[in-house]
Amino acid sequence: MKKIELGTCLQLLKEEIVPALGCTEPGAVALAAACAKEALGCSFQHMDIQVSGNMLKNVKSVSIPNTGGLKGVAAAALCGIAGGSPDRKLEVLSTLTKEETCQVRSMLEEKDRCTLSLAETDEPLYIKVRLTSGDDWSEAEIQKSHMNITRVVRNGKDLTREYRQKECLGAEVKNADALKMQDIYEFAQVVPLEELIPILEPQIRYNVRIAEEGIKENYGASVGRHLVELERGNRYGVLAGYAAAGSDARMSGCSLPVVVNSGSGNQGITVSVPVVLYGREIGASEDALYRALAFANLVSIRLKSGIGKLSAYCGAVSAGCAAACGIAYLDYAPFPVIEDTITNTLAAVSGVICDGAKPSCAAKIAAGVQAGLLGYEMAKDGCRFREGEGIVGKDLETTIAYVSRVGREGMQDTDHKILEIMMAE
Repeated sequence: MKKIELGTCLQLLKEEIVPALGCTEPGAVALAAACAKEALGCSFQHMDIQVSGNMLKNVKSVSIPNTGGLKGVAAAALCGIAGGSPDRKLEVLSTLTKEETCQVRSMLEEKDRCTLSLAETDEPLYIKVRLTSGDDWSEAEIQKSHMNITRVVRNGKDLTREYRQKECLGAEVKNADALKMQDIYEFAQVVPLEELIPILEPQIRYNVRIAEEGIKENYGASVGRHLVELERGNRYGVLAGYAAAGSDARMSGCSLPVVVNSGSGNQGITVSVPVVLYGREIGASEDALYRALAFANLVSIRLKSGIGKLSAYCGAVSAGCAAACGIAYLDYAPFPVIEDTITNTLAAVSGVICDGAKPSCAAKIAAGVQAGLLGYEMAKDGCRFREGEGIVGKDLETTIAYVSRVGREGMQDTDHKILEIMMAE
């Protein structure tokens, strides 16, 4: 395998497989606000927040952990100010206390304390928080990626370099589009195991734990618990149910952290939990499990890279497909079967809408995993959808490019209409 491709795959895993507490969009808002507060260096009098439509959509209906059910952009930002630390990145609110939450509730009741508006930008992932205190002011900006802090300023002085030195600054990961599925498959076979364990061990531990929590307790609409009960005795149905249960808990404010994929905790749960549970069930070796997880994570990253982190295209499709690929890898399925698994899944469920982060995400996760596993079973029997049938191209890479065009370009009007509906509520 070429060194450049090996390095790109490792970079993608290190940048995209990271811990987070709660939904990543409120977390990113809290992170920007925490940076602005730290830069200001004193109590603020007024906060002005500008976010993109996709950020507003994904923050509106999801519960913020450790707050007793607070929701919304202003609440997330105030939580970052009251108890957040930029050093904790997407776990920025992990130490938020009850006292600090009470402060947030009080500030939310102050009529003129906070102004929220839609940013005039074409960037789907955009946040700018401006704080003022008398003549002093600060701004922090995040765009393109949830931890990509592109600007921190105090009274006109640019402090962004200081945040880079403190390693608070994330990165916009590049080069994922250049990878082919064959590259990813080869990487999973040759990468040294010691490179994977530090990245993926937390994903196994965190994501399985929150899935088990979602099964045990009553979160959201309890999609996962209902599916596990419905599919009892059906191995694949139970795997989908556990993935959904992790989302049940996470979307409803569970304080357990997760490890994300492509900036999404739901995608991180979806791509990992079925693979880990299946690997344990069949007695897979540690080496095989880590390689299957690396493969699944990179498949999900690759499928989503051409669409973007935030759009009207639900990432559960990419992650569910990738989970099925990880299971196929554990079964030592040949690469052509994996190619057909991806084609079958994308042909079946591409275009499921993302209408923000909220409890129904769990049902979409269940559908994505089940579609992926159906696609795998078809592929094992030599059954696949053919070129010219809808958006299926002449080969896998062409099909992925077509799906990317649908998600990135074709669903822009869908995205606008979803936001219009949500803002009218």
